[in-house]
Amino acid sequence: RKPPYGGAFAVAAGLGPALQYLRGWGFSGADVDYLRGLAGNDGAPLFTEGFLEVLAEARFTCDVDAIPEGTVVAAHAPLVRVTGPLLQAQIVETALLNIINFHTLIATKAARVCHAAGPEGTVLEFGLRRAQSIDGALSASRAAYVGGVHGTSNVLAGRLHGIPTKGTHAHAWVMVFEDEVEAFTRYAAAMPNNCVFLVDTYDTERGVQRAVEVGRRLRQRGHELVGIRLDSGDLAALARRARQILDRGGFPDAVIVASNDLDEHRIAALRAAGAPITVWGVGTRLATGHPQPALGGVYKLSAIEDAEGVRSPRVKLSETAVKISNPGVQQVRRRIDPNTGRFAGDVLYDVDAPGTATERHHPDDHDLLVPVLRGGEPVDPEPPLAVVQARTRAQLARLPEGCLALTDPDPYPLVLEAGLAARKAALVAQHRATGGAT
Repeated sequence: RKPPYGGAFAVAAGLGPALQYLRGWGFSGADVDYLRGLAGNDGAPLFTEGFLEVLAEARFTCDVDAIPEGTVVAAHAPLVRVTGPLLQAQIVETALLNIINFHTLIATKAARVCHAAGPEGTVLEFGLRRAQSIDGALSASRAAYVGGVHGTSNVLAGRLHGIPTKGTHAHAWVMVFEDEVEAFTRYAAAMPNNCVFLVDTYDTERGVQRAVEVGRRLRQRGHELVGIRLDSGDLAALARRARQILDRGGFPDAVIVASNDLDEHRIAALRAAGAPITVWGVGTRLATGHPQPALGGVYKLSAIEDAEGVRSPRVKLSETAVKISNPGVQQVRRRIDPNTGRFAGDVLYDVDAPGTATERHHPDDHDLLVPVLRGGEPVDPEPPLAVVQARTRAQLARLPEGCLALTDPDPYPLVLEAGLAARKAALVAQHRATGGAT
């Protein structure tokens, strides 16, 4: 209903896990036995045996159309459209919302963070320790990669999803040894090709100096110091001083990694302050979607087909205008600006009565929802996650520049096709006049 974080757009994500869930959807014998044991307020079984028999045999056979992962979307764009038997389409509601909402939220946050870091910046997702349990962490790592991060510290996410894994040692590693030089030396011996030293366990400036000392020994062995990591204090001032020490010590190519409650706004501020940081480890505020813990995505019945095969639109009313649903079998037509090649805005239309929405203003105008399941079976293989991430980057590059602002962005428009808008208004007026009676 509204783009997250006060932004102008969201990045559609979570389709892969959603389709995996739908393809395996069904009720095991244990599931049915559990439901059989549930009782209503009178103590009688909550579900009839006939209904439980239907569930025991149920498999997902709906058609699903969806906006591909990594696509930039406006508020009120339908990300997923499910068409099929009502029982199936309704029961999957909660799971679809759970998957699509969270992945889209985190992918959008990641896109904002990566935009703040700039084209030369590298963003690593460091959120495993603060994410919402292990499942949430794995989902966050995947979604963050869709949104544009370059790697994750979550090695299991790397194995499961093919995400590059990156990380450094912990403060505990330094504290195990008698002094910092020994800690760095032992780490260099164990992982000579991954030496990013965490330098703020005791004294940051001295830590950088010791990193240089160990880096020289590492170089003698044919390896190179990758960089140092700052995790506390005045990151801008410390990064400037660290850069001086590294350059004077003969390590101008060593990177400075920063972490510690970073988000898009802190990164933008640090860059504006001239901090020579090129790698950003973003954890808590990325994996948890801080400061917005949930996306306001909804799943609504928009049309129903009767026994004779006649389909009619449905609309949900509310005293809150944003909660009034859009009727019909919805599709989104993306318009392209003929002068710039950037996205000009989207039109929501009804497939059953498209009106003028499908008229092309530019050869690249296109519909966003594409077939992904037919009869419950996949139309095409799921694309590699790296391909999805590339789509995100390409999409962001075609947004109007004002839409990418971190604060007070220009809105990205989605409008209702004129005929759909008129039918919606008529349905709303009819139901308000009759109280929903036919």
